[in-house]
Amino acid sequence: MSAPDGVGAADTRAPVRRRAQSPSHEDARLHRGRVGRPRPVRLDGPLRLTLQGVHVQGRRAAMLHLPGLSLATGECVLVAGEPGQGHTALALVATGRLAPFGGSVDLTDADGTTTTDSEVLRRVSAVVDLPGISEPDDNLPAVTVVAEELALAGVRSGRGHVHEWLDSHGLTRYRDVRMDDLAGPVRTALLTSLALERRDVRFLVISLPDRHGGDPAEWWAVAQACAARGYGVLVQCWRSSARELGAELAPACGDASQRATPVETLRTGADELAALTDSRQRTDTRELDDTQELDYTQELDVARDEREESEVEPHEAEQ
Repeated sequence: MSAPDGVGAADTRAPVRRRAQSPSHEDARLHRGRVGRPRPVRLDGPLRLTLQGVHVQGRRAAMLHLPGLSLATGECVLVAGEPGQGHTALALVATGRLAPFGGSVDLTDADGTTTTDSEVLRRVSAVVDLPGISEPDDNLPAVTVVAEELALAGVRSGRGHVHEWLDSHGLTRYRDVRMDDLAGPVRTALLTSLALERRDVRFLVISLPDRHGGDPAEWWAVAQACAARGYGVLVQCWRSSARELGAELAPACGDASQRATPVETLRTGADELAALTDSRQRTDTRELDDTQELDYTQELDVARDEREESEVEPHEAEQ
């Protein structure tokens, strides 16, 4: 199903690839390598987030216990769980906004350079509509939310610029509608598009869009459209919504730790980092084949020359 009204032409643009700048003191956190020879994590190419053995402990029980999860730019991943099953903890840990009690969150670029720096993770990610954290005030009209989010993103947020933004995204009709009156998929499209205005954002976590109602296929289409533009998108939803999208899920069971484990149910899109790695491997293979072919050709030439010399020597001896 196509994305709902509210996802305008601007949503078909590829993410801006800004020219890489030489490392400065401010960007030193991007570096990780041997002392004296830091290697910067390149944010303008394919990236991958990897969560390994992540554990977050609450006051009385585990909030999150996740053995592993990965998300690359170009991918759209759906994670399902019942209310209270670690959605908030997962969204915050994956984006560097909460330090886990155990495990790690790694950001890896196309050259294999990795960082676990929380400031870098926050810089390249945005959490969309997380209850109690990043969700907007439901009493505000959409036009006010747009102005506030554009200002936070560091882009022009005057009245004229806000109207231009709404028009370019096909959302003008909703300018005076309160956030709690927006249809769920439209709200998701609006807040997701605003999150993408932030510089250096490469990953999105869209939190529980199904709590606002609407057809799950519509907000899932919004997420997939972002992945098609080169962003890595993690969508959190309830198990019932995942089933409506075609995922096969067994009933939740087990102890509190197991119930706190979100379940990956769907993965779509193209892993940009894997695609680049495969391309490099094919190139290396072709170059190796070309080298081997050249070596074989050179061996044939040498053998031919030796044979010709051996034929010439007896002839000279007879003369």
